[in-house]
Amino acid sequence: QVRLVESGGDLVQPGGSLRLSCSASGFNLGTYTIGWFRQVPGKEREGVSSIRRDGITFYRDSVKGRFAISRDAVNNTVYLQMNNLRTEDTAIYYCATTQSVVAQSWYHWKLYRNWGQGTQVTVTS
Repeated sequence: QVRLVESGGDLVQPGGSLRLSCSASGFNLGTYTIGWFRQVPGKEREGVSSIRRDGITFYRDSVKGRFAISRDAVNNTVYLQMNNLRTEDTAIYYCATTQSVVAQSWYHWKLYRNWGQGTQVTVTS
């Protein structure tokens, strides 16, 4: 059974850091493109970052230079390191899989499957 589990969400102050984890059971994450998305109530899910099987990464403009996505093949986990967090980063963060993406498509959530349950990130002073 393919299953993704997100963790690492927390309550932090602006300027703080968090590292989110997306762990897999039942399959090898390395065979998929993995995307991180976030959603706030009343708004559509939006792409945050994605990492392809070949290591190519994508980021939404508002997180470039602050967030970093990476793979850990040994632990079958994808991380999202989030630095210099802002109040507008507050959301539930999800990870999901897809086969492959390009710069013009990576942020389309409907291309992804196997969504985890999400982890809450709250940035507030």
